[in-house]
Amino acid sequence: MNLALIAGLRAQCGGPRDGALLRFSLGNALLGEGRAAEAVEELRRALVFDPAYSAAWKLLGKACLAMEDRAGAAEAWRQGIAAASQRGDKQAEKEMAVFLRRLA
Repeated sequence: MNLALIAGLRAQCGGPRDGALLRFSLGNALLGEGRAAEAVEELRRALVFDPAYSAAWKLLGKACLAMEDRAGAAEAWRQGIAAASQRGDKQAEKEMAVFLRRLA
């Protein structure tokens, strides 16, 4: 099922619906399939579209951690905390702060 979802999302990339939400959804689906490296790429693309997308920062940290890139995960969560703080997204800010503490 996830493979069909991934194929459908990939088909929309580069088209008029391409954007942060599409790339986030693709990254999430890829991570769900255990394809963390590809997920990282798509989540970084999502953040090019919207650098303040705190959910993408949070998931990017998880994808980095799945690749055993602890430094990358920590950096994603630090940037995500800053983005969430700017947007007033207190819940995401708190979650990423917890992830950072657990990482340390």
